[in-house]
Amino acid sequence: MTLAEISEKVAGKVAIDVPAAEASCAYVGDLLSDVMGHAGEGSVLVTVQNHLNTIAVCTLVGIAVIVICHDRPVPPDMAEAAQREGVAIIVTPLSQYAAALALKELPPCER
Repeated sequence: MTLAEISEKVAGKVAIDVPAAEASCAYVGDLLSDVMGHAGEGSVLVTVQNHLNTIAVCTLVGIAVIVICHDRPVPPDMAEAAQREGVAIIVTPLSQYAAALALKELPPCER
């Protein structure tokens, strides 16, 4: 699923645009150690975690897109790291559950 498709499905706004970003599966989680252990390469992460460590985890795991829920803002240091590392960010007013339901076409990421 492309970045534009993800953004449309979750009624979100692209905060960090990485035009080539695509997701083949989805993972929902706020505990970053859990995300590191279970999210897959090329996934979309649905979370409320809007801080720099989230980008570090995405880089380690190979997460392509982050969907930040509840319209939480993207801090400048997170935005800078996301641009540098090529991780796209979408901000949505939806909850994690509602965003996950909106992305139901994607299979769950499990490794």
